[in-house]
Amino acid sequence: MRCSGTGRAAVLALLLSTAGGLLAGCGGTATPTGGDSPRTVARGQASPTPVAQGAATADCGYTQLVASAAQQLPSSTPKGTWAVRVPLVNDGPQPCVLKGFPTVALAGQGSPERNRPLKVTTEGVAHPVQLAVGGRAWVRLTFRQVLGEADGYCPSGATPLAAPSLVLGVGGGKLQLGMEGGGNFAECDDTVRTTAFLATRP
Repeated sequence: MRCSGTGRAAVLALLLSTAGGLLAGCGGTATPTGGDSPRTVARGQASPTPVAQGAATADCGYTQLVASAAQQLPSSTPKGTWAVRVPLVNDGPQPCVLKGFPTVALAGQGSPERNRPLKVTTEGVAHPVQLAVGGRAWVRLTFRQVLGEADGYCPSGATPLAAPSLVLGVGGGKLQLGMEGGGNFAECDDTVRTTAFLATRP
């Protein structure tokens, strides 16, 4: 194609303009229009993005947990057992993670050295439960039922036991609680079946 002098000048100007744009797009220094100062962006490096910072969530300690009164459940399996659920609340000041299974004992009526530990049979698989401040978890406890009237009896022939309060071992310490509405924790054979700590109410 033949170009006049004016045409050649226009083509040359267009080529120079295109080359400048390519340099700017390849990591060179681009000067924005409007008289702003140049800004250099390093090749292959993304612009900074704010990232939320925070420590990892620690395990729940017993001093930050509150155990509410145990709530008796309307029915239980297997036959010859009865069950309660115990709500646990994170009272703060920080979020925490509740893990594993509790230990369980009948309270010693004001004398911790007289607490009577129960043999725990675990039920299900333990999963960590994330508790925000004010967050709630549960555990379900199932006891062997005392039969008959008055002091009752145990089908196994063991002597039944009863106490107005229970002691849960959780978070490196012990939490004592009673029955909602009063009454005793009555059990046979010094055994209890317990779920892991649960994120949903059983």
